[in-house]
Amino acid sequence: MIYPIYSIIYFFILLFLLPIEYFKRPSDIRKRWLKERVGVFEDSSEINKKNTIWIHAVSVGEVISAEAFIKKLNALYPDFNIILSTVTDTGQKVAKERLSNIAQIIYVPFDLSFCVKKTIDYFKPSLMIIMETELWPNIIRECKKKLIPVILINGRISEKSFKGYKRLGFFMHDILKNIDKFCMQNELYAERIKKLGAMPAKICVTGNFKFDTKPPSEPPEWTKFLKGRVIVAGSTHYPEEDIILNTYIKLMSIFPDLILILAPRHPERFKEVEELVKNKALRYIKKTDLRHNSAPLSGSIVIILDVIGELASTYGCCEIAIIGGSFIKHGGQNPLEPAYWSKGIICGPSMENFPFIEEFYKENGALKTDKENLYIAIYELLQNKEKLIYMGREAIRLYEKNAGATDKVLEIITRYCYPQSS
Repeated sequence: MIYPIYSIIYFFILLFLLPIEYFKRPSDIRKRWLKERVGVFEDSSEINKKNTIWIHAVSVGEVISAEAFIKKLNALYPDFNIILSTVTDTGQKVAKERLSNIAQIIYVPFDLSFCVKKTIDYFKPSLMIIMETELWPNIIRECKKKLIPVILINGRISEKSFKGYKRLGFFMHDILKNIDKFCMQNELYAERIKKLGAMPAKICVTGNFKFDTKPPSEPPEWTKFLKGRVIVAGSTHYPEEDIILNTYIKLMSIFPDLILILAPRHPERFKEVEELVKNKALRYIKKTDLRHNSAPLSGSIVIILDVIGELASTYGCCEIAIIGGSFIKHGGQNPLEPAYWSKGIICGPSMENFPFIEEFYKENGALKTDKENLYIAIYELLQNKEKLIYMGREAIRLYEKNAGATDKVLEIITRYCYPQSS
């Protein structure tokens, strides 16, 4: 009885939101978005000729985390067709840029049985893989009805999600019983999924894919034109930009060659952040206005990184990385991207989404501060080159120490994959 009630609630919410969601998208993708979300796809000669693995990654972060896994999976099972679904448009964009040569990129169907059934009947997946904890009840249930194994990989459950799921009680237990394997990032998340009703025998700890995510080997070409000391504030949320810009203004008088690269988390806020920088009378330029043949950028300047998918490699040009989402009650963004480049990492008080950061603090691979002391933290690091270098070395050491989650998950996946010749 619980599934019909859920579906009715979902349907009426969708009915209300559908026009908004449809018209907020660029006109050139609206039709495809709606078709794929109701389970209608363009004919493809490749489909149904191979065994198919369906991987779901909700947005940009999950797609980037899954990239190395998907590439290794494709190398291991070249005769399998890989379908990668996302919810967001930005997730689609990054997935197409990085993985369209080995995977078919689609929008995930609405979580209504008739939409899900049409998608399953079209692609005929032999395995469903869910990234992190994107638990759509009807997708999981319909896969189970078709005897398609469902595996959760790189699993994580934040404290906020855990409290929310607990309120669903019996329904969560029913959803989780339809999942065949839970590959969780750490012991804390494994314990939480067990408390929600997952069978202990189905749970294993495999580590975090983010430790296996490697940016391009070189920072972007445009960063070569930066002449000065660089700070990157990555994946910032409102009102963190105001906090960081006010700190930057104070630092400018002491470090006149200091460059700030500001990367808002959400593309829809690029214009808002530009207006904020403009209102503070700061010299600035948007990344999209830079040209490869630009003159060197020196002195105090703010660069707004108004593109998607470039932040991880941009960290390669900085001395200090400020982790967005950590100076508000959000839980933080990924600190491993600057760790890969051996950079000094500064986090705010809220990093609950990344429990491993405590080891970084303990080993001096990252620094924890609050908005009131952000200026002091940056000032002291800029004045102490040796400390910066040491922090960077510890960050990359811990990064490498925790790598290997992708291979552990692939070993488990092989038990559910049965390669056949086309």
